[in-house]
Amino acid sequence: MEKSQGKRENWGSRFGFLMAAAGSAVGLGNIWRFPYMTGKNGGGAFILIYAVFALVIGLSIMVAEFAIGRRTSLAAVGAYKKYSKNWTFAGVLGVLSAFFIMGFYPVVGGWSLAYIFKSVTGLLADQGAIEGIFGSFISASGEPIIWMAIYLFINVFIVAKGVAGGIEKASSILMPTLFVLFIFIAIRSVTLPGAGAGLEFIFKPDFSEVTGSTFLAALGQAFFSLSLGMGCMMTYGSYLNKEENLPNNALLVTLMDTSVALLSGIAIFPALFAFGMEPAQGPGLVFVVVPSLFAQMGTLGPLFSVVFFIALTVAALTSSVSLLEVVVAYLMDERQMPRKKSVSIAGGIMVITGMLSSLSMGALSGVSIFGVGFFDFFDILTDKIFLAIGGLLLAVFVGWFVNKEDLKDELTNSGTVSFGLFEVWYGVVKYVIPVAIAIVAVMGIMAIEQTSLMIFGVGLIVLLAAISKKL
Repeated sequence: MEKSQGKRENWGSRFGFLMAAAGSAVGLGNIWRFPYMTGKNGGGAFILIYAVFALVIGLSIMVAEFAIGRRTSLAAVGAYKKYSKNWTFAGVLGVLSAFFIMGFYPVVGGWSLAYIFKSVTGLLADQGAIEGIFGSFISASGEPIIWMAIYLFINVFIVAKGVAGGIEKASSILMPTLFVLFIFIAIRSVTLPGAGAGLEFIFKPDFSEVTGSTFLAALGQAFFSLSLGMGCMMTYGSYLNKEENLPNNALLVTLMDTSVALLSGIAIFPALFAFGMEPAQGPGLVFVVVPSLFAQMGTLGPLFSVVFFIALTVAALTSSVSLLEVVVAYLMDERQMPRKKSVSIAGGIMVITGMLSSLSMGALSGVSIFGVGFFDFFDILTDKIFLAIGGLLLAVFVGWFVNKEDLKDELTNSGTVSFGLFEVWYGVVKYVIPVAIAIVAVMGIMAIEQTSLMIFGVGLIVLLAAISKKL
């Protein structure tokens, strides 16, 4: 396959690209899901296993996505199609994944944005009422939709400005801000009386707690937290110039992503233990348990709550911007639409899906698709089906269908940079990762209680494969 020579937007600097790629990886999964999964799976042992998976499997897949994106200078659909029309469906699956995630992600982003203001308008006044406040807020028909729309508008504004002028500029400010905010919260957390037990929980592995499900959970967390299998990294890679060292950049992005996950654990667990709360609190950790922690900090509570929810909003924003860009890049590359028109169309549709997701917790709670509400439909379809299968397809595609010498040429910049671990990387992508992800995919799909939704999701992928040549 020949390298693409078409004119394309590029990142303005390496720093800007790294911040954007790290921002894509760092999201709600790092700050909400990582602490929750750590608490549920025994603490330090889970973190150690997760770190190994992130640095072996996650890093390897990210290198592959960067390589395919840059070599073709196309986003997910075009990149696969350029190699073979039979693989077009894998790129379409990535775009659908990004689109469906944006069906519910702006809703949660809107919650986080709202909680910045709620933190100083009475949220923490009565600790016993915090859970009820959250339930009343998300089930309302007006307020959460307004916050969702504001959050989505910020995404649209950034992406409409383009790669260098929008995504890169925003990420170059937002990501350093996120690190500073979390360091600030973590310092306060570890200085609380009794915080040592929380640090021990995180950093002292107890392998007696490890089971087969621990490994599956850690692999799933490592894979999903790095924004892999949904076209984000392939799309961002397509904007890279030919001088960038792809393996080094992928390593830096993976380390930054993992660092934020660890920072979130350090920010939350010492405080949980200091106030005698259960570490395995579940999905309510961010919007119920964390505000309850801040409510116990006295006069400084509102300040730390504001800082935390600003950090959460920033993390969500840097991820959702990349998800929106995947859909926009598809419309630009494959439908030849100008950027602003692409953003308007994608954003407009996402307002509708976001409204459906938000209302599914209140006014539309009685309406279901395959046995679940709109919010859960978008969530389960992507998290449990599309992303796992998308990652599996990418590993098989790169390992078995892309010429090995093409990959080596791309990853060494035509021999001008060294990648001494190329053979190891290639073996991991070709043999190890497909098996590992297949296990996670099968286990995840089999765990879905809504059989009709599982059949729909898998059937849709089969349909895409059947018609891929016409896409």
